[in-house]
Parts: sequence; C-alpha cells; structure tokens
Amino acid sequence: MTARIIGTGSAVPEQIVTNEDLSKIVETSDEWISSRSGIKERRVAKEETTTSLAILAGKRALENAGVTAEEIEVIIVATCTPDYFFPNTACQVQEAISAKHAVAFDLSAACSGFLFALSTAQAYIKGGIYQKALIVGAETMSKMIDWSDRSTCVLFGDGAGAAVVSAEETGVLELVQKSNGAGKGVLSCKARETRNLLNHESETKEYLYMEGQPVFKFAVKTVPECVEEVLKKAEVKKEEIRYYILHQANSRIIQSVAKRLKEPEEKFPMNLSLYGNTSAASIPILLDEMNRNGMLNRGDKLVLSGFGAGLTWGAVLLEW
Repeated sequence: MTARIIGTGSAVPEQIVTNEDLSKIVETSDEWISSRSGIKERRVAKEETTTSLAILAGKRALENAGVTAEEIEVIIVATCTPDYFFPNTACQVQEAISAKHAVAFDLSAACSGFLFALSTAQAYIKGGIYQKALIVGAETMSKMIDWSDRSTCVLFGDGAGAAVVSAEETGVLELVQKSNGAGKGVLSCKARETRNLLNHESETKEYLYMEGQPVFKFAVKTVPECVEEVLKKAEVKKEEIRYYILHQANSRIIQSVAKRLKEPEEKFPMNLSLYGNTSAASIPILLDEMNRNGMLNRGDKLVLSGFGAGLTWGAVLLEW
C-alpha cells in the first residue's frame, strides 16, 4: 500500500496587503516587487494564528475527502512559526477537530515542510502502521519578518494548506528528501536566546534573515536535480507528468526550473502573485486550489517539489 491524497483544504487570512500598501512603509514599488518575485499581494494575519489556520484547512480537507476526524490515525503539522513551543500545533488541531484516535506531532523543515510531512505519512502507511493521516502546512510568516527590511518583508505571507492521505494501491510512487546543514546561514531565524538566573541580558528581537542570491542559486540547481532523480527512480518520463507543483517562493525560480528541465511553463502552475511565499503552506494551498478548480484528474502524475531553510529540499512523484 502507498499514501494517496484523497482530499485537500486551505485557509488564508482575510487581510490582503498589496505591493502598493508596502510602498507606504518601505522604499519599494509594485514594479520593483513584481518584476523580481512575481508577487502582487499577500495575506497577513490579524486575528488568525498558525493554529487557527491549520484547524480550518484541516477541517476543509476532511470535508473534501469525505472522511471523519475519528478515522484519522496521525496528524502531522509542518510549521516553522508555531504559536507555542508546546503544546505542539498538531495536538491543538487534534483537539479542535475531535480526532480522538490520532497521534499528533509537528515537523520543522521550513518551506520543505509539507513534502517532508507527506513523506513521513507515506512511511507510516507503507509500513502498515497507519491507514489515514491528516497532514498540514501552516505558517504565519508575518510575525518573523522585519517590516522595515524591503528585501524580505515583500516576499512572505501567511496561510495553511492540508491534505488527507489514505492507504491505497496507488498514490505516492517515489520520493526524494535531502538536506545540507552547511548551508544553514543563508536562510535563518534565530529563536530566543538563553535568559535565566545566570544570564540577565535584555531581550532582543530576532527576525528572518535571508541572502537572496545564494538561495536563488541553491533552488534553481537542486530542484531540477531532485526532480530528475525522483523520475529516474520511478522510471517515469517527463512527458508523463501533468503538473510540477513547486514551492511558491519566486516566479523567476520556477521559470528557471522549467527551463532547466526543458518543460513548458504551462506545466508549472503558480499562485504566488496572490499569496507570496507561505513557506510550508505554499504547496498544499496551490494543490487545494487546483483540486477545487477541477484541474486534476484521477490518474494524473504530479511532481511536488520544495526547498527551504536547513537547507532542505525534496520531491515527491505521485498519482492523483
């Protein structure tokens, strides 16, 4: 048996922040942002939280799958922006949806998080341990951003996406997961420092830090390589792939990946113009939109591929 996605859901904050809105607080413009990233606007949490977005996306995925919460045996939430150090976000989702038979835990792999969660669910299902899982990518990146830094504040947004996966005869065909801790310095966000009875230094705020060019070069090199690798492992040709659903970080990255794979850009759907980079939520949000818009047919072969801090990256080949 293998893990098959049988339902999807997503949730984004109500508040839209456009490029024009950002031009009022930092030295930038719509042309500057959109020409470099493809982003026109993003959603920013006001009342919403990582947990509330994860809960709503999860409920919608269950409804779409026609599965009850009591059928779910494991909940995995991929996030690097939890609301609590503990309890984990997944346990809060478990309580909210009344998934009383599920084990629940969080997973941190930044923008690769949803793929790593899917791969973990696949391992459980393939091993015969669980039959049904709820996986969620949820982020409120806005609370990690220095809103005076135009190089980062224009890129990120908040949201959540979810999928219900079930043990079936087809679904995930092959997967590739990779990491390189030596590249940790180009994309990071430091946690709070040790402050205790031995260290009374004043608290300092830490924000997301990114070196744009190294991250860009890393993505356009590693994503095509891992896509080629997963296709080779499965003995599937590129011509058989209906869509490549990539992490929505930057339109120029996605276009460069398409060019390196020698595949038409039409096979690389994008929605980052509306949401920006939502980290672990970006792939499942796009997948849910495609599912609900009737873009996916049973039997379609899809490649999901993400990349992010760690450095982490990977690809999953699946049959819809």
